[in-house]
Amino acid sequence: MTPNMSNEVLLTKEGHAKLTEELEYLKRVEKQKVADNIREAKSHGDLKENAAYHEAKLNQQRLEGRIADLEQVLQIATIVERPHHSGNVAHLGSTVTVKDLTWNDEIQMKLVGGFEADPSQDLISITSPLGSALIGKEVGDEFEYEAPAGIQKYKVVSIDG
Repeated sequence: MTPNMSNEVLLTKEGHAKLTEELEYLKRVEKQKVADNIREAKSHGDLKENAAYHEAKLNQQRLEGRIADLEQVLQIATIVERPHHSGNVAHLGSTVTVKDLTWNDEIQMKLVGGFEADPSQDLISITSPLGSALIGKEVGDEFEYEAPAGIQKYKVVSIDG
């Protein structure tokens, strides 16, 4: 994922720490693995038709791209701390539990900046339709937003952090 560096990158303190840890791991461990794979593939001879070599070089390019992205994001990122006085209001860094008013299911998610968003891990960007609909909501508020599947209706059950 290449971030759009013309936009401000907002991160939670936890998100910043996670990205810093990933960057250190990639530099310390993954770079060595890729270098070892390239060395191993080179030892097999003819590089023109050496699929292992070409795959290792492609992996090196991907790794270097991810490292560059992380370095740039961490350099320009603004760490946003949750205001102490807004414990009842959904904000960047809040963990919010909502109730789906159609299906009666409860869903818990954390509101994060766009670069650390990962819906599969319930990390929802504050710039996504759901995230932006949640910002500023309080416990008990009902809201709706337009998702690809249509209008979704929720009620805020709890807000932590």
